[in-house]
Amino acid sequence: MDVAVVGAGRVGTALAVLLGRAGHRVVAASGREASRARVESWLPGVPFLPAAEAARAAEVVLLGVPDDVIPVVCEEIADGGGFREGRFATHLSGAAPLLALGPARAVGVHVLAMHPMQTVPEVEAGIERLPGAHVAVTAWDEEGFACGERLARDAGGHPFRLPEERKPLYHAAAVFCSNYLVVVEGLAERLFRRAGLEDPVPAFAPLAEATLANVLRAGPAAALTGPVARGDAGTVRRNLEALWAHAPEAVPAYVVLAESALDLAVRAGRLAPEARSGVEEVLEEWR
Repeated sequence: MDVAVVGAGRVGTALAVLLGRAGHRVVAASGREASRARVESWLPGVPFLPAAEAARAAEVVLLGVPDDVIPVVCEEIADGGGFREGRFATHLSGAAPLLALGPARAVGVHVLAMHPMQTVPEVEAGIERLPGAHVAVTAWDEEGFACGERLARDAGGHPFRLPEERKPLYHAAAVFCSNYLVVVEGLAERLFRRAGLEDPVPAFAPLAEATLANVLRAGPAAALTGPVARGDAGTVRRNLEALWAHAPEAVPAYVVLAESALDLAVRAGRLAPEARSGVEEVLEEWR
């Protein structure tokens, strides 16, 4: 298929490279100056054009722009005559609705969304990591689903169908899985420094790596350890007292996460009701 990338960011560019390797033709690209530099580096020879002109040359238009500007860019392409009936337009957002592509659908284009469940900090990392990733595909018709599934498979991914109404929940789950994992490790780094470690990341790397490996091997319920999972209310209290003395801004996060850990431990049958109540009493003092 002939593919155009509008908004050649890290994910869009990596996906275009993989699709080109799979036999699709990347016929045009568009975006800001940073996108131009990516295209020149990773898609040499691909014309860099205004959005509507790039889209007009393609059977499939990949919109790799930020979520909030998808409707704006889509309308710009539609107003410029870039969409043609019977062709395809897909955005790469895990959260934005298909309605963001409304201007394309209004002229008879099949609209869909493709969201790789992978983090892509750089184009090179995306080319390496997207193959093997699961890819959420959302569409309003079978033609859209079929297009998204084909592109995902050709890029080396594993497509699965995600209903439109579940996209926000799915994306919230991905935020917890990836973004907030980073936030928690960032908080741990700051606390370790205040505890006296000069270079915490190499020191806690084995603990973090082993913990994540346990989660992926056995599941979160079996991997959970620590004072909450043991019902050790005294240790939870000492943790909170230390945080209040040295990092009071971390107390709310500790309490919220401890409450979630309690729920997980109880659901897994790891914690007796009386042990839970002891931890809950401590947490209640710090809410």
